[in-house]
Amino acid sequence: MAGREFGHHLGLPQALSGLPLSPLVPAYAELAAAQHTAGLRHLGDALTPPGGGLRVLDGVYVPSGPRGVRRVDGALLDDLARTTTTTADVTRLLAALHRGDPQALRRVLLYQLIGLLQDRPERERPRVALELGVHADEAAGLVAAARQRPVLTPLQRDAAESVADAWAGHRLHRTRTLLERLPSGAGDPALESLRTALAARSAAVDTALRSARRFEDRGDPEAASATYLRALLTAADDRRALGGLVRVHRPQPGTPAALRAELAPEHVELAWDPQGVADDGWRLLCLYRSERGAPRVREVSARGGAALDTSAALGTTVRYAALPVREGRVDGPPLVSHRVLVAPEVTEAALTDGPERVSCSWRRPPGAVEVTVEHTGPSADTARPLRPDTDGFTATGLPTGSHTFRIVCRYRAPGGDLVSSPGIRVTRTVHPWPEPVRTLIAHPEDAAVRFAWTGARDADVRLVEWPARPPEPGAELRTADLPPGLSWPDKDGALCPPPGAFARVASVAVLGERALAGPMVDVEALGHVRSLAAQRLPDGQALVGLDWPDGCAHLTVDWQPLDPAAGEGGTRIVTAHAYRRGGLRLPVGPGGVRIRATAAPRSPEAVVVPAPDAEVLLPPDAAVGYRLVRPPRRLLGRGRTRLRVTLSAPAGTGRVDAPEFVCVARSGTLRPRDATDGTTVLRVPGSDLARLGTVELDLPTAPCPAPYALRGFLLGEHAALVRLEEPSPASLVVR
Repeated sequence: MAGREFGHHLGLPQALSGLPLSPLVPAYAELAAAQHTAGLRHLGDALTPPGGGLRVLDGVYVPSGPRGVRRVDGALLDDLARTTTTTADVTRLLAALHRGDPQALRRVLLYQLIGLLQDRPERERPRVALELGVHADEAAGLVAAARQRPVLTPLQRDAAESVADAWAGHRLHRTRTLLERLPSGAGDPALESLRTALAARSAAVDTALRSARRFEDRGDPEAASATYLRALLTAADDRRALGGLVRVHRPQPGTPAALRAELAPEHVELAWDPQGVADDGWRLLCLYRSERGAPRVREVSARGGAALDTSAALGTTVRYAALPVREGRVDGPPLVSHRVLVAPEVTEAALTDGPERVSCSWRRPPGAVEVTVEHTGPSADTARPLRPDTDGFTATGLPTGSHTFRIVCRYRAPGGDLVSSPGIRVTRTVHPWPEPVRTLIAHPEDAAVRFAWTGARDADVRLVEWPARPPEPGAELRTADLPPGLSWPDKDGALCPPPGAFARVASVAVLGERALAGPMVDVEALGHVRSLAAQRLPDGQALVGLDWPDGCAHLTVDWQPLDPAAGEGGTRIVTAHAYRRGGLRLPVGPGGVRIRATAAPRSPEAVVVPAPDAEVLLPPDAAVGYRLVRPPRRLLGRGRTRLRVTLSAPAGTGRVDAPEFVCVARSGTLRPRDATDGTTVLRVPGSDLARLGTVELDLPTAPCPAPYALRGFLLGEHAALVRLEEPSPASLVVR
């Protein structure tokens, strides 16, 4: 009669009693998921052939042979699980279910079939029962069962299918909640048995909690911990047991906690040492209170001895407990952290001081509603509030000394209240700063420049030239970062810039280690024009030569007549490129002129230090001409040959400084190359030419063997100022 365990020959009345309100098997969700994947309407479809014939009222049977039936047992389920059909995974789970509880399969099938029939109108249920594969002999009984058992709502179905998992996980409070959703007195003996067992376990938990509380009150934390742990093992979701266990093991204020909880801007970082604990893992819990003050527990994902909690609500106070777990159950006392107020502080706070000022910048944590700042000065007893910006503040008008600022972040808690962070304190000293230079003035003096300024009282004023882009006036600097002062030579308090220098001179007020940038002025020292010379060309032109000064872009060249009655002069701007490419020619005319060349400034706004004038005097277009004057023939022979030398100059030019004229003879018809290439025939002093204008002298007799050639040369300091007009070389040969 072993078959009676499965309901053999119970008869219809007894078979319809105790209809299951719940499958009451653990991991039912996994079983239902496998059923859905296989495309089954109910789990019996995995056991019966396409023609149906499933019996469930008086035990679970399936067709076997032409007219026989076979009871579904472990051997049959194992055989079906070894097949390669799409239902093999389902039958494998059913085989494991049968091994754990031989009556579980009948409960699950009845639960599913009754639920499917109850989803259809009552008049359709007989037909639907046959369509579901139920044997014709049991279709009417199953329809009657669907009529007799209470219809479950979706919420009740969820409870019916979850209660076994809650009970298996020792979650007594969850089990009680699910059982309360199900109809009571519905005649399901298994559920009633579960309610009885739940009441017994709950009573045991209540007794253990009262005992643990007494141990705790008597100052016996070890006994209290063991009792709380026993209660937690019985009821894994009992917050009283968990709270008591955490309370007993929480660290004392000021002592390090075994579970370290550090608040970061966007999470709580948790770490503990898992060594020395034999466990299959850790269960990390976050303990907090709801908006109404009720205790709440939330599980945090952890790995090894570290975790990040990114779900802690801003403005709440939390505590963490790490419980060692073995085989899914707590296996020892917890590691407990200190309380953590989830109100992050600002980060990366950086302070700088300035003249009567402290500025602060920070990184504001996400979720902060506002940031408040309180300031305490060096002599103040009470703090005063400051109005910060979004990411910092600037406090002005501060006296010299140490200043403290308390920065607090405020958050909107889940209940709507504003919660303040503990705050951080930062300190900065306001140092004495110099008075800035108000104005900077530069005056040229000869080849130097004299600087004067206003402001910078009681401060040292330095004149510097910045190597890169200069700071704006008023910029706060450190003395150690200043460039060296101007190295220009000093001349009676004025500075002498080197010729061609162009500098942006900046003033800096210095007091100790701190400095303030002041106004600037551009100073340009014009380059010196050297080696200025002029040479006359035909048609009243003059060729000017000079050494172009370094760094000069262009020169101003002007010329003025020495004789005011000779007319006006002129001015020309000459660029370096044009000069180097084609030289410089000036239309000076035939009269004497004074030529000046000066470097032009690069910037019209710069203070210009002039350069010494470069000038040259170009005398009038004077010329010395000479020719041989041969005597006429006479009866008694020719007379002496004479050399006529004439100095000519434009009218109105006055006295001309004439050079010395030298006539040289060379034997042959080739004329001398220079004044030393031959025999000096005669000399005419420049003073005689300047006084007389024309000098005519006899040539000496046979100065060298005839024939010989003559040639004149100009010598002396004025030789370059006077043109030499030479006659035809053939006219200078004496035979």
